[in-house]
Amino acid sequence: MRSLSVIGIGAGNPDHLTLGAVRAMGSTEVFFVLDKGTAPELLALRATMLDHHAARGHRVVAITDPARDRNPANYREEVERWHHARATRVAHALTHELSDSGVGAFLVWGDPCLYDSTLRVLEHIRSTGEVAFDLTVIPGITSIQALAASHQIPWHGIGEPMLITTGRQHAADLLSASDDPGVANILVMLDGRNAFTEIDPTGWEIRWGAYLGTAAEITIAGPLAEVADRIVAARTAARAQHGWIMDTYLLRRDFRGDFQGDFQGDPLAIAVAIEDRAT
Repeated sequence: MRSLSVIGIGAGNPDHLTLGAVRAMGSTEVFFVLDKGTAPELLALRATMLDHHAARGHRVVAITDPARDRNPANYREEVERWHHARATRVAHALTHELSDSGVGAFLVWGDPCLYDSTLRVLEHIRSTGEVAFDLTVIPGITSIQALAASHQIPWHGIGEPMLITTGRQHAADLLSASDDPGVANILVMLDGRNAFTEIDPTGWEIRWGAYLGTAAEITIAGPLAEVADRIVAARTAARAQHGWIMDTYLLRRDFRGDFQGDFQGDPLAIAVAIEDRAT
């Protein structure tokens, strides 16, 4: 039977590959890649990972991603249609590019379980019985983990819950959460509309990052009311420079005790800030 792995490869830093990911890459014969017009920098990073860790003689099979309506009348229906079209193409590639006893893999940026469709697509294929395979999932470091590491902060206060959502189609969720006093920590991904500018900034601080884990990484932190415009400007400029952007951010109601974002991790500056606030 065919063996497939879905391997999380992190947010962009090759050092974030886990030992499990490296082992799985080293035993893979065929890597299947959904060609979504990925940015050249990310293609180069993925190629570097394969050069360093994939077995000699491996093959890379590109699968053209089907077209998708980015502004559909019904978001869920359009995504389901898109996933079905993906499944058809992936099943064809598995059948024709991987032998019955072959070992294949899909490389997924971040973690396969967080805002990625690969597992849904493979489960759909397996449920139809069209292609039989064993499946292994290798977790990866996500952009929200890389964000917290870059800002040197935890995601949440002591014992606090947090919400992970998107800004792409669900700005309404963000608006609703920001009005809920029980929600103190909101991690936002896939936000192409700067949804943080649509909420009342009073009492919120933001930790934002783009191209996390790469040489192009940018981070901005501070009270939302003060830095929102800076983030929008930085995001616009970076997208114009690179032709693409991948970013995420954390909104928190209270960052008491966290000064690294404002003072670039300078211990003396942090100590002075603590003393000033204490007095």
